[in-house]
Amino acid sequence: MAEFWRSSGYRLLKKNADGRLLVTDDYLRLYYGRPELAPPAEAEAAERALHASLMDSPRREVLAAEIESLADPDARENYQVMLRFRARLLGAPTLEAFYAGLFHLDVAVPPDFIHHTVQVILRSLLDGTTDGLEARAAELFFRRQRVTIQEGAIMAADDEVVEVHAETGGFGSLGKLLKEGRMSTRTIELDVLNEKSAASYFERDERHDTVLQLNGEQPGNAAFCRVLERWIAHFHGVRATVKPVREIPEKDWAWHVGLDAEASSVLNEIYSGGEVDEERLKRVVGLFRMDFSDRNVLRTDFPGTAVYLGLAITPEGTLRMKPQNLLLNLPLAARL
Repeated sequence: MAEFWRSSGYRLLKKNADGRLLVTDDYLRLYYGRPELAPPAEAEAAERALHASLMDSPRREVLAAEIESLADPDARENYQVMLRFRARLLGAPTLEAFYAGLFHLDVAVPPDFIHHTVQVILRSLLDGTTDGLEARAAELFFRRQRVTIQEGAIMAADDEVVEVHAETGGFGSLGKLLKEGRMSTRTIELDVLNEKSAASYFERDERHDTVLQLNGEQPGNAAFCRVLERWIAHFHGVRATVKPVREIPEKDWAWHVGLDAEASSVLNEIYSGGEVDEERLKRVVGLFRMDFSDRNVLRTDFPGTAVYLGLAITPEGTLRMKPQNLLLNLPLAARL
């Protein structure tokens, strides 16, 4: 069995009978060990004592006076953020319930914490997989991508890695070409993850230095569809099939969901009869049709038979997926 995303803390969690994730003390310790909370060398005694006590008893109550006693204002703020996060985390029955609940209330949770929660849920969904393409495709859910389209090839690379290595040679010519938007298929051939090289993903765990091709029926895009199906099944308990399409037939267009802010904006504008200029349309890098195997899971007032999904990049060529849209915006019947 391939092991991957070791730093996510997945192995620190437990599961309930339904396969949902349960927060443990060790999982909380993972957060206390983050650079924002781990005391630096110059930290005062009160900060060190607070940190040590939480590492020893991760769920213990922390009094406001303890936070106020910290001399470092950054430390005070970081602990306040962490304790609010911990309260929400422990107040939910499962990690999945915590994540879903974030989008129903106005709660300030650091984006990094949200992205990490998505990652660890996906790590659970992919546990046991031997398909590196699925693991790489899942990164789109929680890591921003830099997408370039050249000669019809839609190539996604990790945005952070591109930024770090574009000028250093650490990522070769691929990073520089991606950053400048001049990537060619030939240049990156050896770095694109495909069916033959998929297993190498696990050998390069957490390096985020592979490229995924998102065209039509390409293996990378097919893997992305499978991850979407897993995500929907896990959160909604329904089976759906997701397939790439070239366009949305007007007669079938009854419901759509943008998988990111840009796609939502473009699809909403087209659906409402607005005019979208050619440059914005070109930034739509993926269209998908979602079909549900059981029509009864859909709302009775839903007039269609399919839901269409869109994926688009910003003018700067980046893609930040919003997987929560698949929790909030599908036309599913209320579950008892």
